[in-house]
Amino acid sequence: MAQFRSLLFTPASRPDRFDRALASGADAVCLDLEDAVAPPDKATARSAALDYLARRPAGQVKVGLRLNGRTSPWFDDDLRAAANARADFFMIPKASGAQEFAMLQRALGEARPFWPLVETPEGLMRAWEIAAAPAVGGVLFGAFDYSAEVGCEMSWEPLLFARSQIAAACARAGVEALDAPPAAVNDDEALAAETDRARRLGFTGRACIHPSQVAPINAAYTPSAEDLARAQAVVTAFDTAAGGPALLDGKLIELPVARAARRILERARG
Repeated sequence: MAQFRSLLFTPASRPDRFDRALASGADAVCLDLEDAVAPPDKATARSAALDYLARRPAGQVKVGLRLNGRTSPWFDDDLRAAANARADFFMIPKASGAQEFAMLQRALGEARPFWPLVETPEGLMRAWEIAAAPAVGGVLFGAFDYSAEVGCEMSWEPLLFARSQIAAACARAGVEALDAPPAAVNDDEALAAETDRARRLGFTGRACIHPSQVAPINAAYTPSAEDLARAQAVVTAFDTAAGGPALLDGKLIELPVARAARRILERARG
């Protein structure tokens, strides 16, 4: 399964933006039926998204659909429509447990991955089982809703525990972990700093809400030539030692270090 460095949310009520979203450089685009669409526009947005998915141009950019929540009045219509949609994946808001995905598999099939959003305390409590649920391709941290539910600030320190739990749960399950979109559209310094922090924490990519955020996020999650050279040197030294401890530039190379280096090389290969 391809890794998403960047995922761009686009309101499904704005079909004039769909082609631009696909041309933004994002690895994935998600047509949003939920938060980005006002209640009176839900039906029109759903029709616009399904029409675009049916005729979208072929390409490497994955295009998904974010449904409305299970408890919303629009979920049943979304689910019926999604069964025949040409979407590559489905975003599931406010995931609360692994039991939801059996129902979703029955309705939507097993061929396309689900991306649950962990954005409530209940969802965070069950993040480990959600990440490991059948057909889950990755988990997105819904920081905006989570901070509102908890009553904490939308800043790094108050959300560090939640991010750490999600990153660890996804690593254990072997699925991707996407960080929440940046809150500010025009703050390049904060975007770079927060994205780098999340990457170092274990996140594999980040969502965004504006095309201008795509390139910096892609850059943060693309290993540099120096990173790749160092990772290759670590792997070579470890393999030369036949799996035993090795020294490289005076530093001990053991299995965990070699595994981290291999992840960097795998990320570069996409």
